[in-house]
Amino acid sequence: MSERASVPTEEADAADEDSADEQAAVESGAEAVVAGLEAAGVELIFGVTGGAIMPVYDALYEHDSITHVTMAHEQGAAHAADAYGIVSGEPGVCMATSGPGATNLVTGLADANMDSDPMVALTGQVPTDFVGNDAFQETDTIGVTQPITKHNSFADDADLVGDEVGTAWALANEGRQGPTLVDLPKDVTQGETDRAPGSPRTPDTYQPPERADETVVQDAADAIAAAERPVILSGGGVIKGEAWDELSAFATEYGVPVITTMPALGSFPEDHDLALGMAGMHGTGYANLAISNTDLLVGIGTRFDDRLTGGIETFAPDAELVHVDVDPAEISKNIYADYPLIGDAAKVIRQLDQAMPGAPEAAAWRETCQRWKREYPLDYEMPEDEPLKPEYVVESFDEATPADTIVTTGVGQHQMWAALYWEYTEPRTWISSHGLGTMGYGVPSAIGAKMAAPDQEVVCFDGDGSFLMTGQEISVAVRENLDITVVILNNEAVGMVRQWQDGFYEGRRMASEYPWIPEFDKLAEAYGARGFRLEDQSEVEETIQAAREYDGPSVVDAIIDPGENVYPMVPSGGDNARFALNEAQLEGLE
Repeated sequence: MSERASVPTEEADAADEDSADEQAAVESGAEAVVAGLEAAGVELIFGVTGGAIMPVYDALYEHDSITHVTMAHEQGAAHAADAYGIVSGEPGVCMATSGPGATNLVTGLADANMDSDPMVALTGQVPTDFVGNDAFQETDTIGVTQPITKHNSFADDADLVGDEVGTAWALANEGRQGPTLVDLPKDVTQGETDRAPGSPRTPDTYQPPERADETVVQDAADAIAAAERPVILSGGGVIKGEAWDELSAFATEYGVPVITTMPALGSFPEDHDLALGMAGMHGTGYANLAISNTDLLVGIGTRFDDRLTGGIETFAPDAELVHVDVDPAEISKNIYADYPLIGDAAKVIRQLDQAMPGAPEAAAWRETCQRWKREYPLDYEMPEDEPLKPEYVVESFDEATPADTIVTTGVGQHQMWAALYWEYTEPRTWISSHGLGTMGYGVPSAIGAKMAAPDQEVVCFDGDGSFLMTGQEISVAVRENLDITVVILNNEAVGMVRQWQDGFYEGRRMASEYPWIPEFDKLAEAYGARGFRLEDQSEVEETIQAAREYDGPSVVDAIIDPGENVYPMVPSGGDNARFALNEAQLEGLE
């Protein structure tokens, strides 16, 4: 596990002096920025250079300890840094110039903010004397990004800029993780300084809670033990807080079934008897039935967003709620918490374990959950005379790859097929865009994931629509010789939009179909990758083998059934207990 140390003030002062002694002397603000990154242990930056950020790039030239990966587009840099942070557990770093460079990072920053992903962005800025004068490539980066970052700052002093970078890194990493940004005016990075930054640390006023109130913990533990139909809902915070071992031990010890949100896939092994899979709009039927019938729901590190809950009034209607979260703002924000437990997920689960008076008598409930799993399995039809089914492609890749294979996705139908039909048994192996739902996230996130975990396989499931947005980043994977596999589940449409148009807009497919897309296997070859075209079920196994054996990036253009839709499905704002397993059932829920 990575350590997220918050250094006490006195110890920090001593550590700063030692750090300053060990670092090479700095002569400019730009060198202080790089020294600040080095003090944080940063080894990799994803970025695109430009005029206002050029002094920092020049300072990087002499520093072999940090590798820079030039991306094709700044959005790709942000997504790659985001994925790097998810896989490594510590902030990924991206960098861009002022104006359009900074604004091109905005989608990635908003994405990381919604999903609480640790990331640091460094942006160039026009000289301070020019700020506000509409100078060339000037944008109010602080104003633009303030609503979508955990913290941002405008550096105005070459003596302090290195410490500002360290503070941004520490804040991105501690408490509820998230993206931070430091805006770097060119005169500051070019300015003279001999002050080496100290070790990264958060402000003394920033003190995220660690342990929950003992009285509330005891009340919650008593409620869990007394429940007849308890369920644990594991959220993304279980992975952010590295609490998967504590979760597994608690659920197993007390026999409590576990449901995950989509960001939490891998936080509890899906091959476990207690696992009920993912809940929500496209969650499993049995997970949604369990939530709808539980009398005690333990939500850990989840913000209870609308795609999970459906209609608030029908979500876990008969349940008391134990809510564990490191961010007090999430408690009772969407769903009222009867037992609010504010603190670090791993520590609070251990507190609950110590307070438990015994296990709940829930054998009958566990059997009911197992019966639902048998009655509502994930399934699909695959007639020989019909086009290739995407579910089969996902399952086949899962069977062919190691358990620790990392899956990244874009956003759309392919994302849901990858979430549902791949069995996740390990944390930090599912990398996707959840809260913001960013098409184009898949390919750059595969690059970031592979660079964070070079010894693990990386498979990206993308859609034709998502690939069209950031597919140029394949050129980066080729240049860096990254052994990743991108599988485009190609239905020549923005599939999820098309599915909604068919289901809720009387089939009016406005702007959702792509009859003009390129041949992606040939496009991959043009970038220097290996391209494969997959059209038939009988070709799946040999195509997977060839793509995996190729030493470098490969792109599989899988031509799937254009009529295949994602089920189960709960209409937006609907009752999770009333899910559709096919189009006919969906019509009955409208």
